[in-house]
This record gives sequence, C-alpha cells and structure tokens, in this order.
Amino acid sequence: MKSFKRLFLLTIISAVAVFAAACGNNSGNEGSSTSASGEELEGSVVIDGSGTVYPFMAKMAENYMTNAQENVSVEVSRAGTSAGFKKFLVENGTDFNDASRQIKDEEKAQAEELGMEVKELKVALDGLTIVINPENDWAKELTEQEIIDIFLAEGGKKKWSDVRPEFPDEEIKTYGPNENHGTYEFFWENILGEKDLAEGTNLQQEYSTLVDLVSKDKNAIGFFGYGYYENNKDKLTAVKVDFGNGPVEPSLETIKEDGEYANFTRPVFTYLNVDLAKEKPQVLDYAIYTMQNAAEVASETGFAPLTDEEIQKAVEELEGLK
Repeated sequence: MKSFKRLFLLTIISAVAVFAAACGNNSGNEGSSTSASGEELEGSVVIDGSGTVYPFMAKMAENYMTNAQENVSVEVSRAGTSAGFKKFLVENGTDFNDASRQIKDEEKAQAEELGMEVKELKVALDGLTIVINPENDWAKELTEQEIIDIFLAEGGKKKWSDVRPEFPDEEIKTYGPNENHGTYEFFWENILGEKDLAEGTNLQQEYSTLVDLVSKDKNAIGFFGYGYYENNKDKLTAVKVDFGNGPVEPSLETIKEDGEYANFTRPVFTYLNVDLAKEKPQVLDYAIYTMQNAAEVASETGFAPLTDEEIQKAVEELEGLK
C-alpha cells in the first residue's frame, strides 16, 4: 500500500506542477498540517470527475498526503464531470466526484435508486474564460453577444469579418471541451441557451490539447476554466468581455457571483458519497480537510475562494456526519 501511495504522490506532485496556477494566496486562511480528526488514518480515497476542478483537487490531495495523513492514498482522476458521475453513481463507486456543474435531476434519481446519500460541497468559484491566440490583435475585447454569436450555429459568424467589418476576412476556428465536461454543459446550457454549437467546433477531452490547439492557430477562439488560462498566459490571451458596462478581464478579483464577471462565473463542486464517508473514516476526514483548506488551495490553483461563512457552514455540516 505504501509503495503504491508513494508512487501516486509523485504522480500528483508532477501533475500539480503542470496544472496548478501560479497565483498568490490571498485568502488569509492557514492550511491545516494535521488531519481533521487528529487521528492517524490509513486506506484510500478515490476521486474522479471534472477536469476543471482537477488542479484544485490534485493540489489538495498532495497537501493532505504530505501534511496530514501520509498513510492515506488519495487518487485523483479527471474523466470529466458527466463521465465521473457514471463512476460515482454505482455500487462501490468513487468516494467523490468533482463537478464543474451541479448534479442533474436524472443523476439524483440514480442516487435514490441506489439508496445512496450524496452531499454537494461547493469548493470554489470559476470564471469561464474565452481565449484567443496571442497573434490575434483584433478580438481582445468582445461583447457577450458577439461571443454567443461566434459559438452559435444560428449566429452565422463564420468569418471574423462577420463579427465586425473591420476584423480580418478569415475563417473563425472555434474550440472547446467535449460533452464529458461540465464546462461544455455550462457553456451550452447557460450561455448558448441549449442551442447548437457552430458547425465544425473542435471539441476535445483534454484541456492541455485545447491550450495547444488555440496557441497554434491565429484564428482560434476557445473556452475553458480560468485556471487553465492562468497557467498558460504565455501561450494564450484572455478576451475581455463587455457585459454592457465596458470590457471586463477575468481575474480572481472579478470572478465573483455578484462581481463584474458574474455572467460567466460559476461555482464548482465536489460530491461526496455520504454512505462511504460513514464507513471509511479517511473519506470523511478528507472531505473536512478539503473544506477547511478550500480558500487557500482555490487561490493557489486559479479559482476565486468562497467566503469564510460558506466554508464554516460546510465544515460544520460535515462534522455532523461523524
């Protein structure tokens, strides 16, 4: 067990080095150096789901295994929100499912059929970020409606000059994460109103692939979570979005539920299998640790932190499961 755990810890550390955004900690929260329970625990914690939430949870897992419970193996994967729920909503499924959208009614129904109690834990705020190639010097600022029209099939914006006459007479190349990801679902449901995407939109499973594709295509425009942009500022430009009161740049200061970037701001979650948390003390301990350290890790990995009140409420509710 220890050899596997050590190997996985090295994998996590490597992944975090690639994906965690180099943001300063402005949350004011001190990270825990001991477990939430104060006991020495062992066993495993298995997490899958959102690629957007992955950097946050990978960093949290590294901290937990290094500073709190060295005999607990925390395994973090990133199949995507929807694919992750399929692994979570089965007997003997994963302990947690990270999600960049809320659980759907049909997924709640699956949990009920299984007799599974599921707890939603909001862990941070993310800003859906529209990115372009650094050589694109014409679309650094777009209105919300222009972005919608670019990605909508019915928008009819096949060339940049269709967006604004002064833009180049070049074909727009649209990119985004595929249907396995909550980010795709948030964009399609909340921003595009569940209408068809522009024909030929290149949808990818891996966010690293999206970063690479947009960084190599002058006429590209794509979307994903702020953290992936924050960690790839040398390869991408974030579009400033005009929601009606002037262009707003996504940042940890503007990504708030009542902030200037609110239209493209969303909460991100992890979902806990409460039944497994009651059976396996390391799972509940990890859940409590995650919420206690959510603000600090959010700021370190490209997410806007929750309020102290939200975090305290979540910790108290988890403590009540003991």
